[in-house]
Amino acid sequence: MSEKIYVGVDVGGTTIKVGICDAEGQLLHTFEGPTETSKGTDAILHNIASYSRKIVADSSYQWEQVDGVGVGIAGFLDIPTGFVKFSANLNILNTDLKGFLEQELQKTIKVNNDANVAALGEAWAGAGKGVANCVCYTLGTGVGGGIIIDGKIVEGFASMAGELGHVSIVPDLEAIQCGCGMMGCLETVSSATGIIRMAKDAVARGDRTSLSLVENIMAKDVIDAAKAGDEVAARIVSRAAFYLGKSMSMIAILLNPQYFIIGGGVSKAGDFLFDQIREVFEKYTLEQAKEGVKIVPATLGNNAGVVGAAGLILRG
Repeated sequence: MSEKIYVGVDVGGTTIKVGICDAEGQLLHTFEGPTETSKGTDAILHNIASYSRKIVADSSYQWEQVDGVGVGIAGFLDIPTGFVKFSANLNILNTDLKGFLEQELQKTIKVNNDANVAALGEAWAGAGKGVANCVCYTLGTGVGGGIIIDGKIVEGFASMAGELGHVSIVPDLEAIQCGCGMMGCLETVSSATGIIRMAKDAVARGDRTSLSLVENIMAKDVIDAAKAGDEVAARIVSRAAFYLGKSMSMIAILLNPQYFIIGGGVSKAGDFLFDQIREVFEKYTLEQAKEGVKIVPATLGNNAGVVGAAGLILRG
């Protein structure tokens, strides 16, 4: 068998997801195993290596067919060297991930930020397939981002390009401090965490809302209440959509992508959220910068990370 295959690894705080892709980005096989963060950095590194070998051994393919292994991991990285400076989720500090895996697996290894990798997955084989220039948002606990220009991830001088959640966009009088230490980041209003915070603040103020009857408010509760006509919940969702649309307007004039792709749990709000984002984008974006631009949902779901990680070998 001469067909080349590409292994992608998405390293999460709880599980490590591994996938095999072909040269077109089709996901052929997947496997998940525990990350075992409690056992320390060495255990995590060995799990990444062993799961990469296991997925191939359990498939109809041979290790000799593997053209490379790509890894997506959250944290601050020196992307060209594959060195993990710090990953809070994994409690990894100053670790040569690329060097370790090259020694263990004897394959080409590429390492990148998890949000960049998810963006590459969507660009390669998901909602952005066939589009050279796109910007991806992941709306979850935080707001992740990735920029794809001419089919390649934009990494930046210090590997910090695409940190869309930390664009300081909320005016000073409304801003709160983000977990990153800055004030008014997009993440404080447009992430699931931000939406929950705004909902809890409204309940604490005594605003008249059905959310006051919810014991443990989640972002989905806020979105569902907004869809049902709860005015307080609707204002919260509209605020999240407003700043997302404004951030896209800024990016459109800087990068002029063809697609904005939105994934993550909050994106499951569907057109109720997307229509509001599109309305804001349309209002605040220069005519020439918005012409032909589409704002679309991601399509790969939880597989974006492994597909994008595999894609690092071909397109990273």
